Amino acid sequence: MNVTIRQAGADDAELLAGIVRDSFRTVAERFGLTPENCPRHPSNCTAGWIAEAFERGVNYYVLECDGHPCGCVALEEADDAGHLGRLAVLPAFRGRGFGRALVEHVVERTRALGLKRVELGVIAEDEGLRRWYEGLGFRDGERRRFEHLPFEVLFMSRGL
Repeated sequence: MNVTIRQAGADDAELLAGIVRDSFRTVAERFGLTPENCPRHPSNCTAGWIAEAFERGVNYYVLECDGHPCGCVALEEADDAGHLGRLAVLPAFRGRGFGRALVEHVVERTRALGLKRVELGVIAEDEGLRRWYEGLGFRDGERRRFEHLPFEVLFMSRGL
């Protein structure tokens, strides 16, 4: 099994949107998120969203296994931190360490940029995901409600 992580470009917008959409569909189903009650949830991701992110300077990385794209992640610089977002592994490829590899890639890229920590946000009620990130060295931070989201967000961070 040959696993590589490459930097994505703007020409990958459709590919990235498909990976994000298909990967987050399981989260949407578990938490009852729909285009009506949570239109900006990643399960509704479009190539336009990805293109907008590239225009803001967000970097995307694609994980490929034997040449087949199976996951992705975004990294955005924010002050002295790197914001990890859109971590997505297609359901058929879960349980192989690909999510961990993508997180560690973002940690290394953040370190290389000279930033002090990696931050992310998760659905606060998603205990399994929270514990998974804790296992990767992330710690709980602030919890916040946003009026456009039907759930509370838990912010987590990992110092470098």
